[in-house]
Formats: sequence, structure tokens, C-alpha cells
Amino acid sequence: MIYTKLGRTGLVVSRICLGTMTFGGEGGIWKFVGEQKQDEADTLVRTAFDAGVNFFDTADVYSAGVSERMLGQAIRNNNLPRDEIVVATKVFGRVSMVVPDDGSDVEKAEAERREKQARNISGLSRKHIMDGVDASLDRLGLDYIDLYQVHGTDPLTPIEETVEALDAVVRSGKVRYVGLCNMPAWLIMKAIAYADKRGLARFESCQMYYSIAGRDLEREVVPLANDQRLAILPWSPLAGGFLSGKFSRDGAGPNDARRTVFDFPPVDKDKGFDIIDAMRPIADARGVSVAQVALAWLLHQRHVTSVIIGARTAAQLTDNLDSINVKLTAEDLAGLDALSALKPEYPGWMLDRQGMDRRGQV
Repeated sequence: MIYTKLGRTGLVVSRICLGTMTFGGEGGIWKFVGEQKQDEADTLVRTAFDAGVNFFDTADVYSAGVSERMLGQAIRNNNLPRDEIVVATKVFGRVSMVVPDDGSDVEKAEAERREKQARNISGLSRKHIMDGVDASLDRLGLDYIDLYQVHGTDPLTPIEETVEALDAVVRSGKVRYVGLCNMPAWLIMKAIAYADKRGLARFESCQMYYSIAGRDLEREVVPLANDQRLAILPWSPLAGGFLSGKFSRDGAGPNDARRTVFDFPPVDKDKGFDIIDAMRPIADARGVSVAQVALAWLLHQRHVTSVIIGARTAAQLTDNLDSINVKLTAEDLAGLDALSALKPEYPGWMLDRQGMDRRGQV
């Protein structure tokens, strides 16, 4: 394993992070993502830790809180040293009530009421963040969270209130560092500027969708992250399994794959299959999988701190972990970069044009 700092902090994390969205499979879309039981979760966490992974990511909404519970239990079941591992979770979404099939009518009625009427069990208000951190700590069974991330952008709550609430949970000792997910560049910068001006805990990481088939992040967020020394933590690095190489242009693919029933995140399929076709000979020449090449491309991007991988089986996890050993040549990277490059957009193309003369002077 290879390790690096989390942005500008002194926290050291593995270049690969184990995401636990597959743990539980309770309620809504989560059953399509994965339905790992506790013994399977224990094996995945142990396999990752033995391979050198010290970074584990979950969220309160994953399987209605079950993922957090299972990750915490896996840490205890495997006797992982708390001072050696980094645990990340998130706050924003509504943690739904899961009622067993044999649940009472009263339980079902309360779950339905909560979904329809509750207004303060989601978002990034001070109230929800304060409630959320305590609920996550309880589910995880931990005394503190290493990286607490806002899971989205709240259209109702001023970002200043969110930043102040996050600072409060850091000062309380319940959280060590704070990060963000799925936020536009302008709002990230506004939050950082406010935190810096007031001397508050500021965002140290960006967990965002990023893959060789989805490079939109490079337009605004990557330049911002480089300037502000924010760690970039790509989620869905295989584009929801699309980049596994198991799908074909005619629509054929494994029936039990997540992409088959949950086509997310959005991908330009024609361009995506062109990228996969270009990765196959690179994979064949090295005796590795297409998925490993896709992950290796991300690991070769200097602005990427740690790639968040998920897995349903230990074999799948081991394959993904092996991507850390795949070395791409400059020629490989140039070819893949050219094929997967974003189309020029304004003002990007104008900035490049106007900057040509200045860059030629240095």
C-alpha cells in the first residue's frame, strides 16, 4: 500500500479507501447496491486492513444506518487498532426508518408519518448536524469520527450556519476533521473563505464523483482543490461498475451487477465503451483486469488523494486493491487522457487562448 497526507492536514491515509455502501442492503436503493451481512463485512474490512488500507468510509443514510453499525462492528470483531485507522462518515440525508416485514401496524404507521411529516431529519442545519453526529457515533460505537463530511448541498441552510456547526462538533472532540461531498466549486470556496475569516474548522477534503469516464470534476473543482490544498476522494471510480469491463455495447452484462438494476452515475455510454476498448489491451499486456486499469488511471492523477472502492466479495476487493501495483506508462496515460478528455467549454477555452502568450514567457 501507498500512503499520503489528507490535503493540508497531518492525517495520513492509504491511497485506497474501503467504501461500505454495500453493507446491509436495507431499504430503498441500497438492496441493489449490496446486501453484505456482518460476517461478509468483517471479511472485507479484514482483507482491506491486511492489505494496508487504513481508511474506511460510510454514511448515515447507507442502508438506513445499518452500514455504520456494521462497519463499527467489523472494526471491533477484527480488533482493529482505533488509533491506526481513519473512519469517515457523512451527514445530510434522511435516515429512513426500516420496519421488518413482520413489523407491527404501529411501527409501519410511525415510519410512514416520519417520512411524510418530519422536516428536520435532513439537511445541513445546526440542529441536524448536532443530532446527526451523535446518532452516527452511537451506530458506529465509536468515541469520535476522524472525517465528518457533509453529504450534499442544502438549498435551505446558509453555508455559514453549516460551517459554524461543523466547527462546533470539531471543538467538542466528536470530530477530528471535516470534509464535503457533491458541492459546486463556488460554494466550497465561499465556505472556506468564511471559515478562514472566522478562524473556524474548514473543509479539508472533497468526496466527489470522478472516473476516467466522468471527468467533469476537472473543470472547476480540481483547480480549486489544488489551490486550497483540499484532498480529492473519488467515489464510484468504476462508474457504478460500468468500467469493470463486464458490459458490452449490445447491453449484455452480469444479471446481478449493480449497473443492471441501478444505472448510476450517468455515463456517456458510447464514449465509455471507447475508453474500455482502449483499456483492454493495456490490461491484457499486464495480465490485470480492466477495472484495475481504470482505478490505476485515477491513482496516477496527482490531484487524487485516495480512491474509494466498494466490493461485494473478497475476490472483487482483492482485484481492486491490486490496482495500486499497476503502473501506467506515459504513453498509456497520454492515450487514455486524449480519449477521455472533456470537451472544451467556456470560459475554459477562452482562458487557454488568452493565456498562451503569458505561458510562453516563462
